[in-house]
This record gives sequence, C-alpha cells and structure tokens, in this order.
Amino acid sequence: MSIHPPRHVVWSTDTINEQNPFQRRWLLQQTLIHGRMEDIRKLRIQDIANELDNLNLPEDIHSLWKKYLEYRHVGKQPVTR
Repeated sequence: MSIHPPRHVVWSTDTINEQNPFQRRWLLQQTLIHGRMEDIRKLRIQDIANELDNLNLPEDIHSLWKKYLEYRHVGKQPVTR
C-alpha cells in the first residue's frame, strides 16, 4: 500500500510503500524531524517505541522521545501488521 506524505515531511518522492520496512522507518524518522503536530499525532506511539533506537535522529529529538516513552511507560513490543 502506498501513501502520499506531506511535502514538508518528504520532498524527494511522492509515494512511500508502507509495506517496505526501510521506507516505513525512513518516513517515521522524517516525520519526527520535520513533521508538524498534526503529522506526529497520526503516528502510533508503539511504532515510535519499537523503532526509536534504529532511527538517525538529532540527539535532542531522540532524547525527548526516549524520555516521553519512559514517562508513558511504553516499551518495545512485537509489531503485528
């Protein structure tokens, strides 16, 4: 399944294949870095928890999410799609 991310999040392509783990992870990273509140609100918190350590995020963004996930007591879990 293809999705069409907003231009302020992804500007190098028009579509992302949600079934491709690399593209899904890359979109998550782009959204956490460049997304607006309404973009981030659409993310699943469990996806963020599962992928946080695999993303290439600036240290301040990584630290913010790590602390937030600890505060919410959200840990890594197997993902079922």
